[in-house]
Amino acid sequence: MTTDFSLPGEPGSETAAQITETFGNGGYTAPYLVTVSFPEGRTVGGEQAGVAAAFANVQAEVPNVRVLDQANTGDPAFVTEDGRTAYAMVFFQYDTSSTAKIPTDAVHRALDTAKPPGTTIGVTGEGVLASGSESEGPGILIEVLVGSLGALAVLAFVFASMLAFLPLIIAAASILATFALLLPLSELGTFSALVQFLIALIGLGVAIDYSLLVVTRWREERHRGADNHEAVVIATQTAGHAVVFSGVTVAIGLLALLVLPVPFMRSMGVGGALIPLASVAATLSLTPAILGSVGPRWDWPRIRREDSASRSWSRWAALMVRRRWIAAAVSIAALLALVGAFSGIRIGMASSDSLAESGPAHETLATLERGGVTTGNLTPIEVLATTREAGSVAAELGGVPGIERALVPGGAASNRAGKTVVVLIPDEETVNSTTVGTVRDVIDRAEGTPGVIGVTGTGTAQIDFLKAVYGNFPMMLALIALLTYVLLVRAFRSLLLPLKAVLFNLLSMGATFGVIVLFWQQGIGSELVFGISETGAVTFWVPLTVFAFLFGLSMDYEVFILARMREVYDATGSTTTAIVQGIGRTGRLVTSAALILFLAFAALASGPGTDLKVMATGLGFGILLDATIVRSMLLPSLVSLMGKWNWYLPDWVARILRVEPSRPVTVPPEPGPARVPIG
Repeated sequence: MTTDFSLPGEPGSETAAQITETFGNGGYTAPYLVTVSFPEGRTVGGEQAGVAAAFANVQAEVPNVRVLDQANTGDPAFVTEDGRTAYAMVFFQYDTSSTAKIPTDAVHRALDTAKPPGTTIGVTGEGVLASGSESEGPGILIEVLVGSLGALAVLAFVFASMLAFLPLIIAAASILATFALLLPLSELGTFSALVQFLIALIGLGVAIDYSLLVVTRWREERHRGADNHEAVVIATQTAGHAVVFSGVTVAIGLLALLVLPVPFMRSMGVGGALIPLASVAATLSLTPAILGSVGPRWDWPRIRREDSASRSWSRWAALMVRRRWIAAAVSIAALLALVGAFSGIRIGMASSDSLAESGPAHETLATLERGGVTTGNLTPIEVLATTREAGSVAAELGGVPGIERALVPGGAASNRAGKTVVVLIPDEETVNSTTVGTVRDVIDRAEGTPGVIGVTGTGTAQIDFLKAVYGNFPMMLALIALLTYVLLVRAFRSLLLPLKAVLFNLLSMGATFGVIVLFWQQGIGSELVFGISETGAVTFWVPLTVFAFLFGLSMDYEVFILARMREVYDATGSTTTAIVQGIGRTGRLVTSAALILFLAFAALASGPGTDLKVMATGLGFGILLDATIVRSMLLPSLVSLMGKWNWYLPDWVARILRVEPSRPVTVPPEPGPARVPIG
């Protein structure tokens, strides 16, 4: 497992690799800012030698670091305006191992050992701010147990019998199978450390959802009078068919990440695609076997029966049919309003304000800011230049608007093999698509500047990512939409239903991103729920990951509902009956499945790191939005509005897809949906 977010072949990553190879540090990392503060009545000016010795001790005692301070740059800006605090930048080695930790403790010990008497020290920076505000999380096992307990509570409500434990057994087998499939693949290449969280928690929700669908259908057939064997066969043929198409749809969305030239996202695509495939395999093998052997005994006590559709959901569906224009207009308006918020998204990284609001790292940064030190010191721009022309490079690039100052450090730590790392300090931290404008200007100026080998830093990483990933996003989107559409045409034997499903799934995705912008970027709720202030931006890899997972997961519910509607329509020839019975039979199922997935994502959100929380809450919001507005309001109203055209599949398309053609059944005019009695 790795935490490598590099982009091979992109200019920033190539320069970072050269700096790391030559100097053994920096390139991929935002540096530490370490401070030495004097008590009132003493200033740095009278004790520069002691301060320089403290910073030099960090250089000497901590392996693979590069220290920049007033002593080796000659820049008085390394002292705060009140003269009481001196600071230095410490560039450290980038270790991509998932078990590696940044050397905060080693830096702190080295500084503390050599500090002048009576002074206090501090260590801050992007990395330590993030790790300082959050624990490492409860761990995967605890998160899975928490998610499982929440799922068990929902399943107990759904089944009101011992069958509530069966989907958890299937989920456990599916998660273990997914890790087993991942093991040999990890020998062929590295996988993002996030994959283990995704397999454990998304795998939990998906496997439970799939087995829930099959068990519910088996129970329905049993309560209708079928013997156990017949019920298992019917459940596998009907619900199992929907599970296969759902699993393949989810896998398609994740495998589409392979078109992106980013190794860590490709690894998430491959690892993520194993989740639905293993869930389908476990559901369609273990579930029928368990139901066929001990199913009837586990269906005890029989508090709730499944021999008729839910009256409350049937009434709701009938209402959506009667008020289809209003339901469609209200749901589309709500989604478009959220899409409007999505238009204000800023791609980048979380701001320092959102990384920590307390603790030593936060206090150290606050001391620097009070002393006039800009947050641009957190995200410096590293320019690799020839040593001979380093001074002229600094003079030229230091004049770019938005650059506060340019540093040309002396000493062997920053000058090796005829190369020097020139460090540019922006006026403000470059963490989103707005503030990286200064980085773009530096890159443009550097192209015509003699002696420049390359430019790198956290800002260039964002620029490279936007170019490499979002430049390929239209191709990824088109691939997912096309493959999903073809798959659903074959599943539903319809041209219109799959088109509606894909288009409104995309609308739902836009609305989900709007919620992420409101909740995280603008901070409307993030501080209340997680104690994290507005991030100011959404980390560059999060939207694509949320899209890849959520596109398929939310399509699950479309498949569950439409598969049942298609089955009812084929039996009755009535669109209205198909809607009312389809929603009546699947409403509670879809709501319960969505709640289970939401609880899994809630457990995932308890993991370490703001980015993981943003991704998990985005998935959770998306699932709830999809199961409520989209599937409960928009879907039945639009199917009713489209009428007979829902069920049309031309002969020539059917021949290509090797399925039976479909034409609307000619029946007498449909009466309005009957009101379902309460009693």
